[in-house]
Amino acid sequence: MSNAFAPRPFEDFEDDEFDLDMGYVAQGPAGPTGDDLSQPFPGEAPIIEGDVERRPPLQFTAPAVPTAPPVPQQHTTLSEPEAPGAEFNPVGDLVAGAQAAFSPPVIGGQTVEVSVPRIAIHVFAERQDTLAAAERAGQDRRLSRATTQIRVGGVAAAVEAYQHEPTPPLIVVECLKDPQTLLWEVDQLAEVCDAGTKVVVIGATNDILLFRELMRRGVSEYLVAPLQPLQLIAAIGGLFADPAQPFVGRSIAFVGARGGSGASSVAHNTAYAMSERIGANTVIVDYDLPFGTAGLDFNQDPLNGVADALSQPDRLDPVLLDRMMVRCTDKLSLFAAPATLDTDWEISSEAFEEVTTQIRATAPFVVLDLPHVWSSWMRRTLISADEVVVVATPDLASLRNAKNMIDLIKQGRPNDAPPRLVLNQVGVPGRPEIPAKEFGAALGVHPSLIIPFDAKTFGAAANNGQMILDAGAKTKAAEAFQTLAQIVSRREIPLLAGPSAAKAGGKSMFSGLFRKKS
Repeated sequence: MSNAFAPRPFEDFEDDEFDLDMGYVAQGPAGPTGDDLSQPFPGEAPIIEGDVERRPPLQFTAPAVPTAPPVPQQHTTLSEPEAPGAEFNPVGDLVAGAQAAFSPPVIGGQTVEVSVPRIAIHVFAERQDTLAAAERAGQDRRLSRATTQIRVGGVAAAVEAYQHEPTPPLIVVECLKDPQTLLWEVDQLAEVCDAGTKVVVIGATNDILLFRELMRRGVSEYLVAPLQPLQLIAAIGGLFADPAQPFVGRSIAFVGARGGSGASSVAHNTAYAMSERIGANTVIVDYDLPFGTAGLDFNQDPLNGVADALSQPDRLDPVLLDRMMVRCTDKLSLFAAPATLDTDWEISSEAFEEVTTQIRATAPFVVLDLPHVWSSWMRRTLISADEVVVVATPDLASLRNAKNMIDLIKQGRPNDAPPRLVLNQVGVPGRPEIPAKEFGAALGVHPSLIIPFDAKTFGAAANNGQMILDAGAKTKAAEAFQTLAQIVSRREIPLLAGPSAAKAGGKSMFSGLFRKKS
């Protein structure tokens, strides 16, 4: 799936207002929903001619989580399989175009983020577009911990290869032949596979009876070519979902284009709006170990918190994480930085990755407050985050740094949406500024939000250890943070009921943003 977003037309920005970009809606190609076999599948009778009955199912690993079979609609026969070169994939178009594109997959009835462990994945593909999709999937951040090996050839090539080498935890094979031949080749593959190997089959026939027969034989998943990279990633993630962890929280990384851009303030206020206005459990992780301000902004005096977690990532468990966190409100917890210069913080990238992974299992949303530094762990954290928000001020230094960041993140996340841009401190009296329209055009990213300069409100909130929603609930900055919270969480603020709703006008958060100007 292409991830290139052309610059869109800009609206005229005003210094005293902010604008937003509510995101993107992936457009998948339309097409039919499937084809089926008009006759009963011959799996009900012996496949091998003669008196030899079919043997029991072979020892693949069945899927741990139930998956939905393809939806049949059109009818064909076993003698007329879908042509291998035909660009017909109702399942791939529907799933990849409408759900998988930039959206977490649905596994076991719950929406989760994909998390693939450190495993080896071997792909045997026949089509060129399948090879390209597998290559893009292997480069995706969600499979960064896995080792992907892509080979040309279908099931026959896999059978020949595994006669001389052990099988990996996951094999993805493609077979564009008719259903009988596909089943026969799957049987041959099972003869050379080790116990516990999961197998994903890519075929050309979209048929529910074939799907059921493959599942009966122990195949973990069946996909219909042509594939989209995110469709393959979602299928792999579903196979390795941990039943003990019903979800993996969505990580949202906030980073400043330059020092003093206000990225920490934007991150903390957005997280607070997500927890208080949207009602989502949220965790703030302050990774600015020597100069973090999360404790000050929330008027907390925590212990080392995140520093203790980074020093012993292999010992982390839910009980220990809960002790390290400070609960600011019922739905907001804080992993504060020690903010001390007594220690030289030399921490490996693997420690940051492990701590972030462990924290994501504690809440639906994890806000990462990243410092203005550049190192290997910063690069990996930005690329692996589910959402990246770059906070910039309308000046030349921010423009240059923001462009470097956005270009690098786009390159490292080919299957994800581009980072979101927030322009902060817009309209400082007497300061020459780059107009928002020109700033966004130079980056190729439309600003998701423009926050006006309000020294009085922000200064009072910072000095009192408050959030903008508490210090100035009626200000445009407070409205801006509520809007940004809805954008990054992909949730709307619940409508109030009773007298509060009447006082608020009973309108959605967005009703005031799209009103006509008089």
